[in-house]
Amino acid sequence: MPPGRGGPMGAGFLTEEEKKNRPKVTWPLLKRILRYLKPYVPQLLLVLAAIILSATLGLLPSVLTGEIIDKGLIGQDLDMLIKLIILSLGVSLGSNLIGVGEHYLNNWISQHITYDMRNQMYRHLQGMSQRFFTSNNQGDIITRMTSDIGGVERVFSSTFTSILSNVITLVAAVVIMFRQNWIMALVGMAIIPLFVIPTRLAGRTRWALTKESQECNDQINGILGETLSVSGQLLVKLFCKEDYEYGKYKDVNHRMIRLNIRESMAGRWFWVLISTFSSVGPMLLYLVGGILMIKYNSSLTVGDVTVLVALLGRMYGPVNMLLNIQVEWIRSMALFTRIFEYFDMKVEITSPEHPAQPILSDGTVEFKDVDFSYTEERQILRKINFKLEGGHSIAIVGPSGSGKSTIINLIPRLYDVNAGEVQFDGVDVRRLDLNFLRQNIGIVSQETYLFNGTIRENLLYAKPDATEAELIEACKKANIYEFIEKQELGLDAVVGNRGLKLSGGEKQRISIARVLLKDPALLIFDEATSSLDSISESKIQEAIDPIIESRTSILIAHRLSTILAADEILVVKDGEIVERGVHSELVKAGGTYTELYETQFRRALDAQE
Repeated sequence: MPPGRGGPMGAGFLTEEEKKNRPKVTWPLLKRILRYLKPYVPQLLLVLAAIILSATLGLLPSVLTGEIIDKGLIGQDLDMLIKLIILSLGVSLGSNLIGVGEHYLNNWISQHITYDMRNQMYRHLQGMSQRFFTSNNQGDIITRMTSDIGGVERVFSSTFTSILSNVITLVAAVVIMFRQNWIMALVGMAIIPLFVIPTRLAGRTRWALTKESQECNDQINGILGETLSVSGQLLVKLFCKEDYEYGKYKDVNHRMIRLNIRESMAGRWFWVLISTFSSVGPMLLYLVGGILMIKYNSSLTVGDVTVLVALLGRMYGPVNMLLNIQVEWIRSMALFTRIFEYFDMKVEITSPEHPAQPILSDGTVEFKDVDFSYTEERQILRKINFKLEGGHSIAIVGPSGSGKSTIINLIPRLYDVNAGEVQFDGVDVRRLDLNFLRQNIGIVSQETYLFNGTIRENLLYAKPDATEAELIEACKKANIYEFIEKQELGLDAVVGNRGLKLSGGEKQRISIARVLLKDPALLIFDEATSSLDSISESKIQEAIDPIIESRTSILIAHRLSTILAADEILVVKDGEIVERGVHSELVKAGGTYTELYETQFRRALDAQE
């Protein structure tokens, strides 16, 4: 007995989490969903017509079967038999061909809707501030972009059209059954629950087993992930825990096997019940039809009974699907709710409607009474005041967590201040066009990020139209060209995922070359040498020194050699500038800088020597 368009036979059930987070379906939510359909109204009308026609034609072979039996076989009319058979085959072929067209159109619409949504979501996420990415789980962000929007495609291509198709099929089947014989139709309607009840019972059982299997599978993956990783396997060996871990894995694996067997047998018992009731239904219709024909001389024919039995079989799938539609509906609405949650997150940092138009930038930066906090509970910066003139450099030093990196993040508006002003070239950064501001600022951070491509591709990310000569010149200034020349493919050498084929120093120098290609007015080095060995640090320092002499620069550093290269040193502690001046003055002052020098800077210098 075919399951119909509702999918394989089986009931859907909501998880406890889905029940708890069941979305509230409102008219504004539905209108918002329907807006995605608006550009595709002509195609939708064609799909609607195709569904109605396909569902209706799909029932005609069952009706024609009655005519074949009564007029062709019992009536012994060979010509009529051949015509009816040909007509039945033609109707089936036509219904299937229309179904193919409907499936193509439906898939085309759903794919284009998800295309629109993905583009809209990606553009929206690109505009979100750094706060969004630091406070939200990366996996969750990617899930919204992939799985959730992918689920929307299934909603449009399957759930909505499946509801419509099954409703049409069910209504048409009921109408035809009642036109054939109302008594038999009522008997058929009474039989339908016999198909539904075992389906739901088996569905609950299999759902419970599946949930338990998933938990067991998670345990297995956890054991494998922990014990077969490089670090995990080393720990197991060093503590001689091979037998212990094997025992744990064996127990969970055995439990998984038992659950799989139980789930498989639950499915078999389900099919036994369905097959039994599938036989009971037609038998009851044959019995009632026989009684009507034999005892009450009803006008019912053998063909009519056959039609009614066939239609009963066609009704089971739609009924089962519609009884479980609540689950699919709730899951569909939950998907849209999750996606719209992200769309409704306000883009905090945008270009002003009428941005200021500064003259050619020299990189001058000024902080005026700047306060900042990531959350209301914790103040990060308090009354930060300093000015960096174009062509000069400053070093910002301080204990870990004092707010050094936060200060530089405010300049390109990765975050916005809570109070005060950050000025760039004499203009509040919030009044500048974001592209202009960020194009004039280059940051070399401690955690260098390279794309999985060639050195050339990573460099061209800063300036796509850079010439070969410009690439080489930037690499020479960054003290990395000698290394590139030794590579078999030169600039076309692949750096690997996140630059894993390169050392930390090599990645850092490529990132410096990339920033130099950008040619920003202001250069910021954020702990650019903090995690490198002395040789790598020396090569980077050789690259940095001439750069900061030629352009406006901010250096966040814990290496004395880097700090000494700056024109002025700012000492930050607990979100405030507590000292400022040059090295010789600060080291004698006996304050925070002196403490840093004794515990950190001089130790690093001694280690180099």
